[in-house]
Amino acid sequence: MDLPFTVDQFFNIFETYNTAIWPAPIIAYFLGIGAVVLAFRENRLYGCIVSGILALFWIWMGVFYHIVYFSAINPAAMIFGALFVLEGLLLVVVGSIWGKLSFNFDLKPIPVVGAIFILYAMVAYPLLGLALGHWYPRAPMFGVAPCPTTIFTFGLLLWAKRPVPIYILVVPLIWAIIGTTAAVSLQVPQDYGLGIAGVVGTVLVILRNRDLKSRT
Repeated sequence: MDLPFTVDQFFNIFETYNTAIWPAPIIAYFLGIGAVVLAFRENRLYGCIVSGILALFWIWMGVFYHIVYFSAINPAAMIFGALFVLEGLLLVVVGSIWGKLSFNFDLKPIPVVGAIFILYAMVAYPLLGLALGHWYPRAPMFGVAPCPTTIFTFGLLLWAKRPVPIYILVVPLIWAIIGTTAAVSLQVPQDYGLGIAGVVGTVLVILRNRDLKSRT
């Protein structure tokens, strides 16, 4: 995949971005942990809050990462930014306003896969980055960078206790495909998990939707 920027430019953007938004990466971790804790119990209010946290992540990344910073080296980032903001607004409307997203973890195969995605995004992803020499601030960070946050999003959606509208999956899946393809050129092996989360997550959400609909 031919990219309009070099590997060094890519990581330089992360260095500038992460430095400028500090302490947002730390706050994002606390919000992510809070979302996971709330998602362990099915509750309408908790579902609204979890959806709101996911929405905040996506809107933040769309505006600040893509449009404000990444667009400096990649004109397509303006389009990505618009899509990310759209995803965030969908999560606000569907999950926080309409209350159609609720979550609950149980020891069944699909939610367990979701838990693996969440752990990968929040724990394994940054550790792999460190092992590969991607040190802060020259590294994608959970909650404020697209790839680990997309993996996290798929993980939580696999805990959904009500059918997830398919249109909620479109932007995360598109980014999973784009991000994984770019990861090969950018030498970011930890992003390979993004492709797995995108494809497997989408398939499992669809299967879980069918199961949930059959029960009702």
